This record gives sequence, C-alpha cells and structure tokens, in this order.
Amino acid sequence: MGENTFAIIEGGSIVTPQGFKAAGLHCGLKKTDRNDLGVIVCDVPAVAAAVYTTNLFQAAPLKVTRESLQDGKLRAIVVNSGNANACTGKQGEEDAYTMRSNTASQFNLDADDVAVASTGVIGELLKMDRVSSGIASLPAHLSGESEGAESFSQAILTTDLVKKEACVTVQVNGTKVTIAGTAKGSGMIHPNMATMLGFMTTDAVIDQEALQLLLRQTTNLTFNMITVDGDTSTNDMLIAMASGLAEHEALTPEHPDWDAFAAGFHHVCQQLAKAIARDGEGASRLIEVRVNGAECDDDAQAIAKTIIGSSLVKSAVFGADANWGRIIAAVGRAGRPVNPETVDIAIGPISVLEQSRPVAFDEDAALVYLQGDSVDIDVKLHIGNGSATAWGCDLTYDYVRINAAYRT
Repeated sequence: MGENTFAIIEGGSIVTPQGFKAAGLHCGLKKTDRNDLGVIVCDVPAVAAAVYTTNLFQAAPLKVTRESLQDGKLRAIVVNSGNANACTGKQGEEDAYTMRSNTASQFNLDADDVAVASTGVIGELLKMDRVSSGIASLPAHLSGESEGAESFSQAILTTDLVKKEACVTVQVNGTKVTIAGTAKGSGMIHPNMATMLGFMTTDAVIDQEALQLLLRQTTNLTFNMITVDGDTSTNDMLIAMASGLAEHEALTPEHPDWDAFAAGFHHVCQQLAKAIARDGEGASRLIEVRVNGAECDDDAQAIAKTIIGSSLVKSAVFGADANWGRIIAAVGRAGRPVNPETVDIAIGPISVLEQSRPVAFDEDAALVYLQGDSVDIDVKLHIGNGSATAWGCDLTYDYVRINAAYRT
C-alpha cells in the first residue's frame, strides 16, 4: 500500500475529519473514575458500514446496531465500557434499545440514526440509571476539538493501557480527504472479523456499498490478522462513518483516486490493529510474523495466524528464547500446503533455519534481539507467491494475573 499516497497526521483523531464531534465521561459503570461512556456524532447523515464478531453469542448492542444500519446511514454511535451487555437476555436487549433512544433524544435524532456498542464483563445487567444519567450529560461535553476525541478514546477502554488512534489525509480529485480511527482491545483478541471495538470517521464522499466493500477487504488484511489470546469476543464491532463533507466526486473502485484512498484507509486500520496487539494484556513485546512463498495469500494468512497464535511461540518470545522449533511446528500444523524441505526462518536479522535445516547462530545476539520491544519472525516457504503479515504479542505472567481476576 504505497505510503506516498497519503500523509500521516500526528495528533489527528476521530474528530479531525469534517463533520464529527465526540464526547466521553464517567457515569459510574467502572469502579475507578475512568471514563466509561462516550459518543461520536456527525453533523449530517453519514454513510456507514460495519463488520461484527463471528461469535455465535452476540451481545445485545450488535442486534440494535444492525437494525440502525439497515438504511446504510448513521448520525451517532453511543458506547459504554465496563459492561458488555452480553448474555443478558430480553432485559439486555431492552437496555440496548434504551441507550439508543436516549441518545437519539438527547441529540435530536431519530432512533434509527444511532448505533450502540458495549464492552466489558459478560453476563451482568447494565446499571441503566447511571447510563441514562450519563447519556443526558453527553451533549454538554460534545466537542469537535481534541478534548472531545481524547475523552471518547478513553471512554471505550477496559484493560487497555493506552488509547489507540490513527489519522491520515489523502488527495481525492485534488481535495484533501481525512481518514481517522480509534479502537479498544487488549484481551479476548482473535477477532475473525474486525477488532474488539473500532470506530472510523472520514469526510470522503462514498456510497455505502463501496464503503462496506473496502471495510471488509481491509479488515481481512489488518484486524483479522491480529491475535492476543485466541479468543473471539461476543461484542467485537468495527463501524466506519463517512460524512461526505469533502464534496469531491464520489469514490468507487473505478475512481482514479480509489487506490490512494484505500491505502490511507488500510494504514489507519493497520496502525490500530498493531496497537491492539502491542497492548495485549500483560504484553511486553509486539510480534510481527511475515510469511512469504506460500501457494496463495489465504494459505500465508492461515500460517501466519497459526504462528502468531501459538502459546509456545508467544512464551518463547517472552522468555527471549530463539526456539525456532516452536515456529516450524506451528507452520506444520496450520493445515495448509508446505514443503518440509524448503522452509527458511529468521528471527529478526538472525537466520535460524534454511531449507528446513538448522543454521548455527549467535545465541547471545539472538537474546539481545529478543529482549527488544518488538520481534519480527520471517518465514519463507518457497512454493508459491502467497504472502501475509500477522501481529500479536508475547504471553506473560501478567496475562494470567489480569484474567484470573477480571471480574473481581
């Protein structure tokens, strides 16, 4: 994705594209005073697209959001953290609808113009008195400036240590178009769809079909290529909104600037995906796995995700142990074609396997490399032209500590 086709905007946020405002506050769902309720509002009806978790136990907000998106338009997204509103039966559905109607009322919108998202503990009912009171306070906090975006990005976090944001501009018909995103995700990360919760905004002019197509294609190469722990949540959702306020010729795959827009869109999604992987619960290192020379891209994706999801590989990286045997074992069990005689593996700059035979390497140099903040693993299969990249993190003692006491 040619990086020269877009410009990275340092400090940009979901309110940088024209037409968007945001807010976040603490309504009392979290035990701490961290923000736990937020909203994104568009000044005009925005073209919207979404992808959702593949988990069969889908939280109530996903049902509500699907209904709101039936006409392909949105004006607002309301989000709470601290409670997933998942596996909560009819009452949970009623609560999600109440969140939608209350938000619509506060911002003078139709209920169908509002999407709902929740994240947090599964199986507990929302404290709706606190949620409703918080929603009533959101309009006073709404801002198109950085503080609005900051408060929203903080409001969607659970066990995350840091907010995740990215922003770029591209030229479409000679007009500056902005694409931005924010996301949350730290544990229960193995999406098979998008991310845990992600929200993208742009002022591009694009129809719903084209936006949905781009969203699906891009998530398959970014959010679908990350894993922290192999678990797919009940609440995963990614929503993109396009205000159209850049007022250029409508983008379609046939538009001469489509590739530039798609590259910028891809960059934002990839940065958010990598940030989620890096911020995995208890993680100390980001791992990037690159697979080349597979029979096809799908095979490369499957192999890369098997490696990045291996608890043994993740544990070896945590222990700074250049144990390539765990990598080759993951390659062999991915269920995709491999020639057992032609595999090369490198850990960072250090070649450890060539043509499926061990290579003598400097263990001390490998130790130093593996103790860095990020670790690259390159696998070359030499049987085709398929390639893929996946991201994850190491498996640490803190991951067990955090998840052993998640509810308490």
